[in-house]
Amino acid sequence: MQLSMWTYEGPPHVGAMRIAASMEEVHFVLHAPQGDTYADLLFTMIERRKSRPPVTYTTFQARDLGGSTADVFKSACQDAVERFKPAALLVGASCTAELLQDDPAGLTRALAPGVPVVPLDLPSYQKKETWGAAETFYRLVRAFAGGRTRPQDIAPNSCNILGPTALGFRNRDDVREVSKLLEANGLDVRVVAPLGARPADLARLPEAAFNIVLYPEIAETAARWLEKTHGMPCLTSVPIGVAATRRFIADARALAGLPEAPVRGADEDRLTWYSRSVDSTYLTGKRVFIFGDATHALAAARIASDELGFKVCGLGTYMREFARDVRAAARDYGVEPLISDDHLEVEDAIIEARPELVLGTQMERHIAKRLRVPCAVISAPVHVQDFPARYSPQMGFEGANVIFDSWVHPLMMGLEEHLLSMFRDDFEFNDAVGASHLTANTPVATEATREATAAVVLADRLWTSDAEQELKKVPFFVRGKARRNTEHFAAENGIHPITVETLYDAKAHFAR
Repeated sequence: MQLSMWTYEGPPHVGAMRIAASMEEVHFVLHAPQGDTYADLLFTMIERRKSRPPVTYTTFQARDLGGSTADVFKSACQDAVERFKPAALLVGASCTAELLQDDPAGLTRALAPGVPVVPLDLPSYQKKETWGAAETFYRLVRAFAGGRTRPQDIAPNSCNILGPTALGFRNRDDVREVSKLLEANGLDVRVVAPLGARPADLARLPEAAFNIVLYPEIAETAARWLEKTHGMPCLTSVPIGVAATRRFIADARALAGLPEAPVRGADEDRLTWYSRSVDSTYLTGKRVFIFGDATHALAAARIASDELGFKVCGLGTYMREFARDVRAAARDYGVEPLISDDHLEVEDAIIEARPELVLGTQMERHIAKRLRVPCAVISAPVHVQDFPARYSPQMGFEGANVIFDSWVHPLMMGLEEHLLSMFRDDFEFNDAVGASHLTANTPVATEATREATAAVVLADRLWTSDAEQELKKVPFFVRGKARRNTEHFAAENGIHPITVETLYDAKAHFAR
């Protein structure tokens, strides 16, 4: 376990909370000390849920360690069952309580609470949040679908959607978009789980012909078990991007035994036309660095390269379980894969890659802001602004439109900032005068005004005033990279201070 000011994934009990919060009639009793209730804020403050997650904490304190914390856990279980009357009870321990070895599963079985109990073994010092969510979902599916008999007369076009959860990146809207697409193309969606599902819905999973795994990180383990136990095929292609959505619908129809037909809903695709329009073709070849969960990072690389004409200059994930897939994709794009959960290592890789656009998590947004590089968030973990009240999917044709806006607009705003920067010293547009269209008598800039406008505050005294002024002529969205390259060139060659000549020497050096 590594202590850090930022972590891409929490401990596995947070993943178990995500499943409990996604479902209805499920309650999670978490053996945890006072202070481990911080995870509630992820749902109430970050995701802006209207209710707190269905979790009961034992919240034992230091004084309880002198007695039996097992008794505290038993009381919490009994109270939770009496108060919430769940259809299923999850029990587990947080990373701190794990050290006490109180065995929540054994204690609950001894209690016989009168509801199905699903014990969770969450090794907090070996596994992380996404694994905890996948393991919890798998245990629930196995508990409620394990004893079911698969019907004989199953409609071949029936399917389940597996994987969307609370705290997932745009999962709520993805489910709506994908369900609409499937139904428009002749598929019958029976169960969506875990998001919005009940334990009784999990018991109905074997009644569908096949499963669609939208988020392999969460649902692949459960889907493979259903395939092995009930003979249910699973579709793992992810409909992020126009081409992937078309392929996804074709694969789903093939699994359902439906004939080939034009994809319905494709008329909503505007990304294809926009990406060929004059407004965006000048962005072709822009260098993009991609980092996030495996599903979204791999999809983003494919869209960036194949549908928008960008050049992938970096690709990585914080999920080591999917390192093989990311490494294979990185080889295809000719870049070095980055498999790390250390945000400082990710920052160093971004600086080294010198991208013109960063696609990542909330942390990469902060990194890009410091480096003055445009950024769009494509993956959890995210902050409150990435749980919008509006409809904003990432999957399907409408999701492709949302992606185009999210990725291209930061680059176009960078150009706008560059134009403002170019004309900031103009007598008509500098900060000391009003806009010319607001008054007929625009004051003439005085010599004092010109001197004040041209004044530069040197960040680290490495640059001369003339060099700083020249640097402002570099476009906004690559100015940070130009500054870093020039400072690196000056340091290697022992140049101090950096002059205009140094700036152009560095430009010539890195252009070779």
